[in-house]
Amino acid sequence: MDKESPVTASRRPGKLHLNAFLMTIGHHESAWRFPESNLTGTWDVAHYRHLARVAERGTFDSIFFGDGPALQGDIRYRPVGRLDPTALLPALAAVTERIGLVATASTTYNEPYNLARRFATIDHISGGRAGWNIVTTAGSDAAQNFGLDEVPEHRHRYERAAEFVDVCLKLWDSWEDDFLIGDKATGRFADGDRIHRIDHEGRFFRVRGPLNVPRTPQGHPLLVQAGSSEDGREFAAQYAEAVFTAQQTLAEGQAFYADLKRRAAAFGRNPALVKILPGIVPVLGGTEEEARRREDELAELQVPAYGLKQLSGLIGVELTEADLDRPLPPVADVKAVRGMQSRFALVTDLARRENLTVRQLLARLGGGRGHRTFTGTPEQVADTIEEWFTHGAADGFNVMPPLLPSGLEAFVDHVVPILRRRGLFRAEYEGTTLRDHYGLPRPENRFALRRAAGGQAAGALSAGR
Repeated sequence: MDKESPVTASRRPGKLHLNAFLMTIGHHESAWRFPESNLTGTWDVAHYRHLARVAERGTFDSIFFGDGPALQGDIRYRPVGRLDPTALLPALAAVTERIGLVATASTTYNEPYNLARRFATIDHISGGRAGWNIVTTAGSDAAQNFGLDEVPEHRHRYERAAEFVDVCLKLWDSWEDDFLIGDKATGRFADGDRIHRIDHEGRFFRVRGPLNVPRTPQGHPLLVQAGSSEDGREFAAQYAEAVFTAQQTLAEGQAFYADLKRRAAAFGRNPALVKILPGIVPVLGGTEEEARRREDELAELQVPAYGLKQLSGLIGVELTEADLDRPLPPVADVKAVRGMQSRFALVTDLARRENLTVRQLLARLGGGRGHRTFTGTPEQVADTIEEWFTHGAADGFNVMPPLLPSGLEAFVDHVVPILRRRGLFRAEYEGTTLRDHYGLPRPENRFALRRAAGGQAAGALSAGR
C-alpha cells in the first residue's frame, strides 16, 4: 500500500485527467539504445496498437501524437520521422473502444477544408473520440518543404491559425444534427434547409462549404493547443479545450494555470472547461536508488552531438563540444525568436535559474525537451501529480514515458492504481466520447441556434440551389 498522501488536506473536487503522449519508442533521446527497444517501432503500427491498449487499460482520457511536416532531429543519432497521425488514428480506433485519440496537425501547412474533413472522418470512425492538437509549426525545415525560404513570423502564424480554426468550426457546423429525413416512400433523403454553405471570406481563406461529411458524434473534435508564448496563450484561451504545456516548478505551473484561466474568462468562456495538462516525464524505479540508476543510464547513453544540434537550433547560437562544460552563452531576446518562443524561454530560464552547464542542460532536456522530468518511486510520482493537481497548477498531466512501451506499462501498473486509491482518478470510463472523459459538453450548432432564435438559415441547400 502506498504511503498516506501528503496533500490530502487540500483535496479539490473532481478527478484529474491523464493523456499519454506517445512519441515513437520513448521520449528520451537515448531510448532506442536500450536492449528492450524495437528499433523500427517508430514506423510499426503494431507498436502503437499495443500502446493504445495499455493506455486504455489505464483508463487514460486520451493518447496523443505530435507531428511536423519535416524530418525533425538528426537520424544519425536517434530514430526520427513518424507516421502521419491523422492516418494512424483510424487504425488505433479499430483496436480500442473508449480512449480518446488526439493528433497534431499544422494550420500553417494545411487548408481548413481538407483538415476539417479529415478530423470529422476520424471522429465518425472512432465513435466520437477524436481530438486535434492545433500547432502553427516553427522551423525552417518545414517551411522549405512548402516552397518558403523561412518560417512565417510568429504573430502571422497565429493570426492564420485563428482564422483556420474559425473556418473549421463553421464547416463542422455546416450540417445540423437533424438534417436526415430518410423517407423512402417520397424520395426525400435530407432537409436541405439544415445543410449550409459557410461562405467564409477572410484575410487568409475563402471557403464556400458545406463540408461533405455530416456533423460528428462530438459536434466537433476536441480542440487541443500546446503553445505557451503570449500569442499561444491568447489562442488557447480563445479556442482550446485542453492545453498541453511545459512548466518546471509548481510556482510556474500555478502562474500559467491562473493566467490561462483568467484569459479564458476574458473571452467569455467558462475557465473550468479549459483543461490544463503540463507534461511530466516519469523515470520510475521500485526504490529511489533504482530510479536514479535508470536516470543515470539514460543520460550516459546520450550522444552529445545530437543534443548540441537540437539546442543550437532552439536558441539560435551554434554550440560545439567545446561548450559542454561552460554556461549557456548569451542568447537573443525571446521576442526576436521566429520559432518556438515558449520553449526557448523555458530552456534558457532553466539554464540561468539553476546555473547549468551546457552538458547538464542537455541531460535535463534529453527526456522531455523542457518538460518536467521527475525521477522516483510510483508513490513519489503520484505525490507530485497530486500536489500540482490539488494546488492549482494542473487539471491533469500529459504523461511522457522516457521508454516505450515499458515506461507506459510501468505507469499504468504502478502509478495509476495509487491515484485511484487516493480518489484522484477514475477506475473505469463513465462515458464513450473524448468530451465525456474531459467533462466537456457537446457544442451547440450555430445554424440550429440561429434557427431557434428565428433568424434566417444562411446558405441553406434548399431545393433549386
